[in-house]
Amino acid sequence: MIEGWIAVVAGALQRADGCWLMHRRPEGKHHAGLWEFPGGKVEASEIPVESLVRELAEELGISCRAEDCRPAGFAESPQGEGGRRLVLLLYTIDAWEGEPRALEGGAIGWFSPAEALALPKPPLDIQLAARLFQNL
Repeated sequence: MIEGWIAVVAGALQRADGCWLMHRRPEGKHHAGLWEFPGGKVEASEIPVESLVRELAEELGISCRAEDCRPAGFAESPQGEGGRRLVLLLYTIDAWEGEPRALEGGAIGWFSPAEALALPKPPLDIQLAARLFQNL
């Protein structure tokens, strides 16, 4: 029996040169050392895009508008311990203010689609990257 689900948002930031931002998970965290699209959990009082705007400000120190975040897809984890599933909602973003920095540890980098696909990533980010970059 499924005991609910956890909504998580992530942003695929694309620069004008076609490179995409990936965030490396810091040591001591689940999936430490793997690369992911930055983001985080949706709080109960938020809609997903509001969570994404907040998370990108907290994690990367950038400001973006909800209207600049375009839904790009989602991935769902298998049922985990306690019966909870993770649903990761991915948005693409090509407009923001500020220079992204890794404010919560780890690292960030800009990668071509081929480079991003080759990075070691958590399972849901593997699925989302494959879908996002399949036509590029």
